[in-house]
Order: sequence, then structure tokens, then C-alpha cells
Amino acid sequence: MPEHAVPRPVSRRALLGSAAVAAVGVPLAWSRLAYGAAATPAAATPHASSPLWHPNPVSDGLKAFEGIEADRVGKHPDRKYVVVEGGDHYRFNIWRDDRDTTGGGDRQRTESKGMVQGGHIQKMTNGQTWTLSYEMFMPSTLHGTSKFTHIFQTKTPIDNGGPYVTLDLGRSGSKELLRARAYANSGSPDIASTDLAPLRDKWITVQWTFTIGASGKAAFVCRNGTGSGAPVAVQGSRTGVRIPDQNDYVRPKWGIYRSVQSASSDILDTYLLFRNYQAARVT
Repeated sequence: MPEHAVPRPVSRRALLGSAAVAAVGVPLAWSRLAYGAAATPAAATPHASSPLWHPNPVSDGLKAFEGIEADRVGKHPDRKYVVVEGGDHYRFNIWRDDRDTTGGGDRQRTESKGMVQGGHIQKMTNGQTWTLSYEMFMPSTLHGTSKFTHIFQTKTPIDNGGPYVTLDLGRSGSKELLRARAYANSGSPDIASTDLAPLRDKWITVQWTFTIGASGKAAFVCRNGTGSGAPVAVQGSRTGVRIPDQNDYVRPKWGIYRSVQSASSDILDTYLLFRNYQAARVT
């Protein structure tokens, strides 16, 4: 589909969108997933309040985030890394020759950080439970890798602590995986994991529930499609998850952050799309 071609320069008009275009999408239903060793579709969760973060790509643009991290040395000033596209979603571009300022040149990054609504940062702190949801489109050029590829992270701004919980694109031999992980726990165990291939080249739904703390909780649901009726591709939950606020707050990040030490055939020019972001505090 032409709209989802490999990364390309984007015009200022595409970047800003048109104020006349209405935002697309209705609020997503919050997951009814309880915390525990295993999750079941019928398990219950506390009722979420109205979303505190629900950006409109056209009217909010990149002001929906605290900032963008991409090409931080300005090596490729002609490239557009995070843009509003199509009037209803954000596009995160990355090129195989991009390099981040961290890691001594062994990684690359195109990420947004934080949640801003009406100019106010939404902060997740110890003892609070939050639900985050969004729709995501992963093209066939975005591969699972043998080294790390995070497409979602939680960190703390005060000390750049973490990542604590991540959503990763992994690889085991020829098999590519979507993995929700308690990344800061010993061994970085999975919260949930499934085959990546059936989830590509379509809009899917991701839902997280976090209780913030040094021994917190995390639940994950991925639906193979959009809307509450879309089938569940994978779900899981875990207690004792390390998500501390470090006397600051926990900040989510979205985009592509990956090692270039994986096979070169997996490090391609590619992109990732997001829409219908929502975040609500449950307790």
C-alpha cells in the first residue's frame, strides 16, 4: 500500500497535517485483564477513569510528547523521523545508516518520550495503576532481531533508569517474535510472547496495565486487529515487576530503538505507525 512505503522525505504539509481533518478513531475499551501468574480472557481489572492522555495527531502534533529522540547529532537534517501522516496517525521512520549518540555507534533510535495533554506532562508514580492503549502498524520491513529491538519502553527521566518494561521484536533462529518483557527483572522474563509474522502489515491493538513500584505489576494484551471484538493474539501478566519511579516518575517511550549488531539483513530502512493513543489512571 503506497501510504506505508519505506521511509521517504516528508513535506512540511505532511508533517503538520491539516487542521480541517478530523481525528479518526473512537476510544478503545480498556483491558479486563487481572494480574497474576497467568491471564484468562474473562479475568477482571479495576475500572479505568476517563483518559488523561488522548492526543489528536492533527491538532496536537509532536506536542503530544515531551520530546523526540532521533538523529541527535544532526547528521541527517533532511530526514523527517517522526511525523503526522494521513490525518490520524504518527509515523516513526528509521534508516539503516542512522546511529544514536549512545552505545558507541552500535545502535539507532527514533523514539518519542512521555505523554503531554494540554501542555501538562502525565506522570506515572509509585503506587499508581495506569492503563495505556494504542493501535500499531508494523510493516514487513521491520524485523525481529537477535540483539535488542524495543518498540516500547518505560524509563525514569531523573536518571535515565531502565528500561523497566519493554515491547520487543526478537528472533529465535528463523522465527520472529513479539515479546512483552519485564526487562529490568533478572533474566528479563517474558510477560507474554507470540509469533510476529501474523501481526504485520495490519493495524493491531496493544493494551498495557502497570502498577508502578520497585515490585510492581504489568499486564499485556495484543489484539490481532482493532476494536474490542478483534481476536486476542496474546496476553499475559506478571507480579513483582521492577517499575520504580526513582522519586521522579515513569515515562513511556514509543518508536524503534535497536542494536545494529544483529544480522544486516534485519537492519533495514523501515518505519512504525501509531494511532489512538490513550492513557488513564485506574488508582
